[in-house]
Amino acid sequence: MLKSEVFNHIKPKIKSILKKALNSEEDLTLEEGFELLKVTGKEFIALQNVADTICFEKKRDLVTFVINRNINFTNICFQECKFCCFSVPDKNKGFLLTLDEIKEKVIEAKRNNCTEVCIQGGIHPDLTFEFYLDILKTVKDVDRRIHTHAFSPQEILYMSQLFGDTIENTLKELQKAGLDSIPGTAAEILVDKIREIICPNKVSVSQWKDIITSAHNLGIPTTSTIMYGHIEDLKDRIVHLEILREIQKETHGFTEFVPLPFVRENSILSKQNEFPLKYSYGVADLKLYSVARLFLNNYINNIQTSWVKLGPKLAQISLNYGVNDFSGTLMEENISKSAGAGFGEYLPPDEMIRIIKSAGKHPAQRDTVYNIIRNY
Repeated sequence: MLKSEVFNHIKPKIKSILKKALNSEEDLTLEEGFELLKVTGKEFIALQNVADTICFEKKRDLVTFVINRNINFTNICFQECKFCCFSVPDKNKGFLLTLDEIKEKVIEAKRNNCTEVCIQGGIHPDLTFEFYLDILKTVKDVDRRIHTHAFSPQEILYMSQLFGDTIENTLKELQKAGLDSIPGTAAEILVDKIREIICPNKVSVSQWKDIITSAHNLGIPTTSTIMYGHIEDLKDRIVHLEILREIQKETHGFTEFVPLPFVRENSILSKQNEFPLKYSYGVADLKLYSVARLFLNNYINNIQTSWVKLGPKLAQISLNYGVNDFSGTLMEENISKSAGAGFGEYLPPDEMIRIIKSAGKHPAQRDTVYNIIRNY
């Protein structure tokens, strides 16, 4: 529980914001969220205490994880996002999995007790809408109980163009074929002036919002994400959080929020000099987790850490900064790895359990929509 001493010797403005967050009756404003992202020293310690306290009130010390498998079915893509190192525009240099190869990966997931497969790929110019439907049917042919968490909003926009119909009708067809939920990726930063620089060919903010809300209105849950630590500033991060909060107030369809720090090692964005990069280091990562817990309080209950991006050590530390979910086992991870992340592609459940327990938390396996399967 929070000790009153943490409020000693901090600025009255920050103290007022933190106490407002603890009260949980009023939403933090954009300006208040921005002020919290700037805190240092004792104010940072106070922010951590408040985030940890709010998380404890919601989740006690329960930290969940999902046993899942990533399947990236193609890296061929014509979007040319400047942060992406996974995709290639040349079909002769990329790959496209066959349905049989996808089936083998799903069978492997089942053998490893996965409850979920997460399926995403590049925007391949030669794919048909039927191929996407067949991917979903392939998963369900292996085992209808496996939750199919598939296709970013960018992919869904592309599918609607292939299908020649609305986003809503496209989602209905995907749902009939076996789609259970959608990754809230392709969000990056939900500020169009930033998107015009880092991903000019990607969905706009309004398109992303429309696809996500359309999914929620059809009963298809999604995650929500942010990719930060590149050319955006702190105000852009808060604007992004505000958009997610407003969507959730309307639809209640987000299962979780996942901050994803930009991996800079191999990206085109890191090699250009026109727009200065604003890299995120450990304290900034922890501040964003903490502020997300306060800012999204009462709306998005689950904040997920990314062990792939942060590494297991910093991901473990984040469990004391408002985080209650340790992500998934993955089994395969191509996107962060291609960008230069060096923390591996697979974290076994037993190791996740040890990490969570040694942080003083109680581990539990969950399914995709946060039903508890097993406590440890």
